[in-house]
Amino acid sequence: MSDQLKGLLITMMGVLFVVPDSLFIRLIDVPPLEVSFWRGLSTGLLVLVYVMMTTGARSVGAALRGGPYAYVYLIAMSGTGILFTLAVSHTSVANVVFIIASMPVFAAILSFVWMGEAMSRRMMVTMIAVFAGLGIITYGSGETHGASLKGDLLAVCVSFVFAVALTAARRVRTVSMVPMLPVAYLVSALCLSPFVLPVQLEASQYSLVALHGLFIGISSVGLALGPRYIPSAEVALLILLESVLAPLLVWFALGEDPGAYALVGGAVVISALGLSNLVVLMRKRPKADPIGRAAP
Repeated sequence: MSDQLKGLLITMMGVLFVVPDSLFIRLIDVPPLEVSFWRGLSTGLLVLVYVMMTTGARSVGAALRGGPYAYVYLIAMSGTGILFTLAVSHTSVANVVFIIASMPVFAAILSFVWMGEAMSRRMMVTMIAVFAGLGIITYGSGETHGASLKGDLLAVCVSFVFAVALTAARRVRTVSMVPMLPVAYLVSALCLSPFVLPVQLEASQYSLVALHGLFIGISSVGLALGPRYIPSAEVALLILLESVLAPLLVWFALGEDPGAYALVGGAVVISALGLSNLVVLMRKRPKADPIGRAAP
């Protein structure tokens, strides 16, 4: 199997396994913070087992010794899971995933400010289109049942904090941040434990919690490993599938209508990002991204 095909298959697996994330959050019948607690605990333990089996405890220690940027990554990744659960709990799934799709724009802005990287004309045009799409989505939150500006703002925070994590990971390229993922998940669960104990989870919900953790664990590993073999522009195009499939899955399973504003705004965001990445692929084939991406 070629590296290209291997990267596509692994990344696609990661994308498909993260699609039901929002649906699990809807189905697990406990307060949002407890959902986030179980999500962090179950996923963290599963990914930790994988890391220990593949790279060993030394890799975790090496990641923890990666310097201040490694800890920025750790804190940011711990926060994204909590913010994502809260966002899904306060607005429509369509609004959340379409807004989070804007993460590459925030990453470009942070790279410009934080790392002094030049902003291309292509990215500037993309940013204008993406922010226009976000404006449509947030404007429609007052008109769409189940959507709210509060949840939309939380989704913007997820997108921004996730961009902070990926930008920090780029500052420590010499050390893989993959072993830091289970630590981040477990830290988020530890931080939430004072607010959720004693837990309110019924016995009938344990299977959902276990499946949720399994799906996010597989997705985290796939989205961390896949980008090692294919260009980041291809990864970005594949990840956009989640933004399309997640609201469709929740719409089909629970009848949650995204609303016209979310569909129009989401189409603007996804089209702008998709075209931007297609331009990159058409101009030249960039090197594979060694950092990867995990679920928020």
